[in-house]
Amino acid sequence: MSARPDLVACWLYRLGRAGEVEILLIRRAPGRVYPGLWQCVTGKLEAGEQILDGALREVAEETGLRRSDLEGLMDTDIVNWFHAGDLDTLLCEAVFAARVRDGAVITLSDEHDDLRWLTPEEAKALVVWPAYERAIDFVGWMLANPGKAEAYRLP
Repeated sequence: MSARPDLVACWLYRLGRAGEVEILLIRRAPGRVYPGLWQCVTGKLEAGEQILDGALREVAEETGLRRSDLEGLMDTDIVNWFHAGDLDTLLCEAVFAARVRDGAVITLSDEHDDLRWLTPEEAKALVVWPAYERAIDFVGWMLANPGKAEAYRLP
């Protein structure tokens, strides 16, 4: 059986000045569902869109970052299923991760009103869903296990 996700997510990270990992969180703007929620880049997959292309499109729309601003684009083994009460259905989200190149400039869309680069522990303290904490841990695992993480690297 194959399934097509409804949503895509991409956890963006960089290495700070001292070589420590920093996770990008963006805050949902007022007037949207979950205003004030800190999250990664996420959004709906469009009809007929390739899953990875959808994730890269959402990254560009929400942060202004293009594919050339990213390195180490990674698939993950994370697929989130959750209940959407307003739709009375289960939704599926495919999760990716990517390292942001040094010097890349983020320009937020009107969907978000703030951004923060945080250590993994700071980011996990700010997010509300356990699935987000698992994804942040996965980014840490990839960096701690580069040989194993190569299996997740995308072209």
